Amino acid sequence: MSFTLPELPFDKKALEPHMSSETLDYHHGKHHKAYVEKANKLTEGTKIQDMDLDDAVVAAKKKDQATFNNVAQHYNHSFFWKCLTPNGGGEPSGALAEQIKKDFGSYEEFKETFKEKGTGQFGSGWAWLCYGDNGKLCVCNTANAENPLTDGRKPVLTCDVWEHAYYLDYQNARGDFLDTFLENLVNWEFAQENFESAKDSVKNAA
Repeated sequence: MSFTLPELPFDKKALEPHMSSETLDYHHGKHHKAYVEKANKLTEGTKIQDMDLDDAVVAAKKKDQATFNNVAQHYNHSFFWKCLTPNGGGEPSGALAEQIKKDFGSYEEFKETFKEKGTGQFGSGWAWLCYGDNGKLCVCNTANAENPLTDGRKPVLTCDVWEHAYYLDYQNARGDFLDTFLENLVNWEFAQENFESAKDSVKNAA
């Protein structure tokens, strides 16, 4: 078995004008593809290739940095594509919205924290909404390929803040990209599914 580049869950032009097809050509077709190819080379003949991607990330962390970088970036990008949807954004609803209000005070406070973490990430990295084993949501940023899974937290939502995610469309205005992500692109249905799954996982582990 080996890692494979997933198809985008939307047409390459479906996110325009918020994210261009040209950005996706480079981001998905070149950057993500390269991570997959390198991950396969670095894990060839190991048990990591036969694992679920979540478990592969944790195992790769214990193997070596190069393997982790490529396996984790494959995970991070595969997850990120599902966090995007045409006509997305705005406020979530249901149980996730209630949990956000409980843990952050309001959706606006969550939004401010998420943007702060994303813009505050020095250099390349990611902004995450996660669910911890304490039963609470939190926002964190990670550098390069780092991933909340290695800290025992469950990703609910992420935004890629590497320059290749936004530079063609927003140049150096990372804050504008994060605003657009939250207002126009977020797939809250996917985030809700992750939230429910994370809650069940923590409950079953207790």
